[in-house]
Amino acid sequence: MDLGPYLLLATLEGAVAAAVLALIAVGLSLVFGVMRVVNVAHGEFFMLGAVVAWWIGDRIGGAPAWGFVAALIAAPLIVAGVAALADRLVLQRLNYDPEATIVATIGLLYIIQQTVLMTYGPDARPVAAPFSHRIYFPWFGYSSYKFFVIGAAVVVLAGVWLAMTRTKVGLLLRASQLDAEMARAFGVNVGRVYALTFGLGAGLAALAAVLVAPIQQAHYLMGGDPLLLAFIVVIIGGLGSIPGTMLAALLIGMSDGIISVFFSPTLAKIIATLLVAFTLVFRPQGLFGKPSA
Repeated sequence: MDLGPYLLLATLEGAVAAAVLALIAVGLSLVFGVMRVVNVAHGEFFMLGAVVAWWIGDRIGGAPAWGFVAALIAAPLIVAGVAALADRLVLQRLNYDPEATIVATIGLLYIIQQTVLMTYGPDARPVAAPFSHRIYFPWFGYSSYKFFVIGAAVVVLAGVWLAMTRTKVGLLLRASQLDAEMARAFGVNVGRVYALTFGLGAGLAALAAVLVAPIQQAHYLMGGDPLLLAFIVVIIGGLGSIPGTMLAALLIGMSDGIISVFFSPTLAKIIATLLVAFTLVFRPQGLFGKPSA
């Protein structure tokens, strides 16, 4: 039996999974790193992005590319706006207390999920890909759209890294992360920075959902597995560390794709969970996290 074709297919599927997972996990890591908020509703923002993408594509009609481009721009902005509003109305009023915000985001999870169920319905609905060409290898053809997903994720992640390290907005986020009280003393509106951060994290999750919706379809329960894997990635990479999160997303995404192709998706989740356990035992701060004082 020639393993070459299967290994190539598994690697490609793993790369797609890693690209999408990196977008989701970087958004989750950014929120925790700057705000110290564990956002349990992050998976529902991902789901909301896919549902909004379907709604936009369904309303625009015509060539799938038009609806997809509109969704790629509008869905992350809409979801980011919802998240920023939730921060203002809920998290800010709780003064970002760690325990209270966990309970609040669990409540937010159910509010979003049940609202989508009542308005969108329980059915999984397809989102048309903007193009459907195939790239042919000696053994099989592979969707060019999946290569686009990988490339788009790389571009967005590079943009996030540049924004965090080279722009004034990134400077404000990092200042608020290091010492919120000192940032306030220097005139930084930390409340506005937190709302921006929470919206940006949700927007990245929604962007990932728009990219993956033509592959997986939109469904009101689709946020569960991405949330679990994103938490696994953030723990392994180091809480609040964007480079660590990207590396861990590549590790978990590739292993998930390869193990799912050769064995089963369930085994991939089990191994990812075991990696978290080993990380917590031998390196609690994660790959790139800083040890607590």
